[in-house]
Amino acid sequence: MKAPAYLDDDQIERLADLLDQRAVPYKGFNLEALDGYLSALVVGPEHPAPAEWQPAVWGGKEPRWSDEAEAAQVQALLIGHWNMVSARVRHGDDDLPDHLAPLLWLPEEPDTEQPDELDVGRDWSLGFFRGVELREATWETWLDENDWIDEIFVLFDRLASGEVLGEDPAAPPTPVSYRERLEIVAGLPGMLADLQHHRIEALTPREPLRRAETPDRNEPCPCGSGKKYKKCCGV
Repeated sequence: MKAPAYLDDDQIERLADLLDQRAVPYKGFNLEALDGYLSALVVGPEHPAPAEWQPAVWGGKEPRWSDEAEAAQVQALLIGHWNMVSARVRHGDDDLPDHLAPLLWLPEEPDTEQPDELDVGRDWSLGFFRGVELREATWETWLDENDWIDEIFVLFDRLASGEVLGEDPAAPPTPVSYRERLEIVAGLPGMLADLQHHRIEALTPREPLRRAETPDRNEPCPCGSGKKYKKCCGV
């Protein structure tokens, strides 16, 4: 079965149900965590093979499927989700098509009395950091060399932990408000697009600068003066 370029509403619902039944009970991913996980893999320093990244989806071991047809359908959904995330990171906040939007849970009618207790974006960011762990050493290098990537990770960590750490390590952390969560979630496409741009730049081979060959010191100078190079332009 050929994997789709992106998942439609029916396929998203099918994958979400599948994960709830066959992954979540075994400490695998729900749909939101899978979306964050694949996002980290797509914009990361190296695209691991499905055989490397898929076991974590199911909690460590892929379930037994009823037959080859079902296994092929599941594989098409997973790769379709990968394709969807890969297409998403080519867009920023302003031009992202609706069908490529991040798959996060957002309450239709949040509790107006206690909205800050809603952990919007938590599972997505936890999934993202699980993806980072697959290539942790290279991500650490990127973080060391780019402060702006570290700033993105700080925002993702706020979604995951629900806390904002202050400059004073002894001071208690501040809870992340519901409004702050929504602001971070709204900026996800732009942050992922920036990370994808960095990935392309980091992995693009660069031609080394070649020094022009210089004549031997006792050869005629190439400028046409008739003098030896060492007495002319080679001085």
